[in-house]
Amino acid sequence: MISNLHIQVSVRGDISYLKKAYYTPPIKIADIREDKRDRTLQLMLMSSSPGVLDGDEYFMKIELDEGSSLSLHSQSYQRLFDMQTGASQQLSLHMSNNSSFTYLPHPVVPHKSSSFTSKNMLYLASNCSLVWGEVLSCGRKLNGEEFLYSKYHTLTQIFLNGKLVVKENLLSMPAVGNIHAIGQSEGYTHQASLIYLDEKADKKTLSETILDYLSDQKSLASGISATPVRGIIVRLLGNKAEQLHTILKDIAGIIKSSQS
Repeated sequence: MISNLHIQVSVRGDISYLKKAYYTPPIKIADIREDKRDRTLQLMLMSSSPGVLDGDEYFMKIELDEGSSLSLHSQSYQRLFDMQTGASQQLSLHMSNNSSFTYLPHPVVPHKSSSFTSKNMLYLASNCSLVWGEVLSCGRKLNGEEFLYSKYHTLTQIFLNGKLVVKENLLSMPAVGNIHAIGQSEGYTHQASLIYLDEKADKKTLSETILDYLSDQKSLASGISATPVRGIIVRLLGNKAEQLHTILKDIAGIIKSSQS
């Protein structure tokens, strides 16, 4: 199945709203903003499909007009089913001046023999704020399917005013090499990352606050890197998908508090 999504967010006064929406099955979107005075538009990305199936192709385009703000949520864990040829997803994000975007989807659960490739192209103008996260599980752990997927590959490139500033290339092929080796999962079963870019960010203070928060988390390996521009990348290794997803949301809350 080939599925498309195209949304455009604009701002009226100080409140962001959905200016344009186009999507094809199985994709749906819903406005979940409870406080209509909240300047940030809250949208949930939904699907009538139980997960990503063999041969599926997803194409998503998100546009944020100047001064607009969008927080995009996922409906549930993204399951990647058994595949023969593989599935793919392409997402492009276009952020105008002074816009903000947050996307912390639920963890990805790759089933046995699944193969998935994702390409994310994020284009930021001046004074944008971006929070972008990802959680990858080892598969259906309780079903005995640890690292039995064929391939998971996600490439994320972030451009600031046309210049490439961050490139994240995650390729996991458990059958090729030792998945538990140093530099790989190192005995953990789940991994997560969060990218935060904002020209107004205080990287040093923010990193210290996040590290202090992470020091209280159990059964976790973590680290923070500074980006070439104002921002940070947080990386996590753990054993529970829900724990890592909750931590990413907590870090996003810390970031939001630092912007106040």
